[in-house]
Amino acid sequence: MEEKIHLTVNEIQNSVRIDKYLTNSLKTEFTRNKIQKLIDNKKILVNGKVIKNSYKVNNGDEIEITDEIKSTDIVPEKMDIDIVYEDDDILVINKKSGVVVHPAPGNYKGTLVNGLIYLSKKLSTINGEFRPGIVHRIDKDTSGLLIIAKNDKAHAILAEELKDKKIKRQYIALVEGVINHDTGTIDAPIGRDINDRKKMCVTSVNSKEAVTHFKVLERYKRASLIKCILETGRTHQIRVHMKYINHPVVNDPVYGKKLYGDFGQLLHAYKIGFIHPTTKEYLEFSCDVPKEFNEILEKYKEE
Repeated sequence: MEEKIHLTVNEIQNSVRIDKYLTNSLKTEFTRNKIQKLIDNKKILVNGKVIKNSYKVNNGDEIEITDEIKSTDIVPEKMDIDIVYEDDDILVINKKSGVVVHPAPGNYKGTLVNGLIYLSKKLSTINGEFRPGIVHRIDKDTSGLLIIAKNDKAHAILAEELKDKKIKRQYIALVEGVINHDTGTIDAPIGRDINDRKKMCVTSVNSKEAVTHFKVLERYKRASLIKCILETGRTHQIRVHMKYINHPVVNDPVYGKKLYGDFGQLLHAYKIGFIHPTTKEYLEFSCDVPKEFNEILEKYKEE
């Protein structure tokens, strides 16, 4: 299976060879030798053109990497997975911040999928051998609840629920600045940022409908604690929408400012509700924010 990585070069002071830049800059497992082979095989393009290993990157360069993931690259790994609920059809887990949901080029280890295939031999195959059981996902540095399907029948039913907006998802977020409105709805389409392929943005170009409802839970001197309810599920939706209204999620390195160590953005999927694919019973689960989230939150409360 082939997958692509898109990135834009920025914030470099001097031109540097592309193989060195990608080895040092990408948060992947790509070695310099791997990068050089990809370049030799014309799997790395810069601004849409084939380049050589000697090419020196400059700010503004658009790099596209095409890599092939092989099934042998995905190995089971023993992992501490917080299981909130389990039966013969599904798992509901509380994902830790910092854990990638599924493998991608250059990142084949340490993902939730690696832990899941170690944990269970029964996982759905609808999304392919590289994303077994994965019905939906949340960002690497977002923590919280995910539904995992153990078989294809359950997966297909849950995917239809997701498509029909029947799965209820609620998030807790700490955002920058004081939001004066008690509640609000952000209805703004989201698409890929044409200036930075790693980012999403509110745009009318190649975008999809995106709707986020929010409610202010608490206000602090420099921030607001909010609850968000997703009506749609676009990539980075809450992060993009909160930036759009000038209240980016605290500690978001992509859409805001990185302020606190190794922990990610203060965004947590704290509640999920859905109709069980077999019993047809409505199930709802919730989980507290991580201790790191609370520790940062306390700093704002004390101001």
